[in-house]
Amino acid sequence: MRCRIAAIALLFLASCAGPREHAGVQAPLAALLPAELLLVGEQHDAPHHQRLEHELIDTLAARGLLAAVALEMADAGASTAHLPRRAEEAEVRAALRWNDAAWPWLAYGPVVMAAVRAGVPVLGANLPRTRMREAMADATLDARLPPAALAAQQQAIRDGHCGLLPETQITPMARIQIARDIRMAHALERARLPGKTVVLVAGSGHVLRDRGVPVHLATGITARVLLLQAGGASGAVGNPAQADLVLPTPALPPTDYCAGLRKQFAPRPSPQ
Repeated sequence: MRCRIAAIALLFLASCAGPREHAGVQAPLAALLPAELLLVGEQHDAPHHQRLEHELIDTLAARGLLAAVALEMADAGASTAHLPRRAEEAEVRAALRWNDAAWPWLAYGPVVMAAVRAGVPVLGANLPRTRMREAMADATLDARLPPAALAAQQQAIRDGHCGLLPETQITPMARIQIARDIRMAHALERARLPGKTVVLVAGSGHVLRDRGVPVHLATGITARVLLLQAGGASGAVGNPAQADLVLPTPALPPTDYCAGLRKQFAPRPSPQ
């Protein structure tokens, strides 16, 4: 436990340093490696998390241990593997078919470009939107999780939509999450290289051991989970059993994430 706390403290302090100052990440990486896969779960609106991801990728690349970087933020099939190290950011964005409205390049560009500049491929890992309707109707996906995990996934959908989503949509939306996790798992498996580590950058819910990507990995693959936790996370994200290392980061300003959804789901006035 002392080693675990020390590793967390070192990584937290290292996040204040520049992306090329690696001394602070050595102890945490020593606790997580060797591993074929390193699954990093973030909170998307926490800039501190993207800075830590940048540093982790930069460090692994400098040590010659980075096989690839897979992203929830780009669809499966997109890749920078054909691009040179000195590719322009516009070329990288085009290769990944980047959706800046959903995933601000200002936040994720440094993470992506750290791998590109190291000559390491960046891979889209997410389920394409064109496949989501198919996933919603695929009842076989329900059986891909144990009953308790499926129920937890469905509850996460309810909570994530602030209790505003109609109950009839809970199961289809949970199936999309399961299908996304399956697609990410397959992308990671294909990207493995002997003696190196593939890093996945995704939202925290996608890397949870009981219902996320780890459930869908082939037996025998060595995967480690690093959860980045902004402030005092609760529920599954704050549960150490879901990860090999839970790293607390500074809390974000109070935000009413449900305000926009309430407007979206508010009844529209009847035409006069």
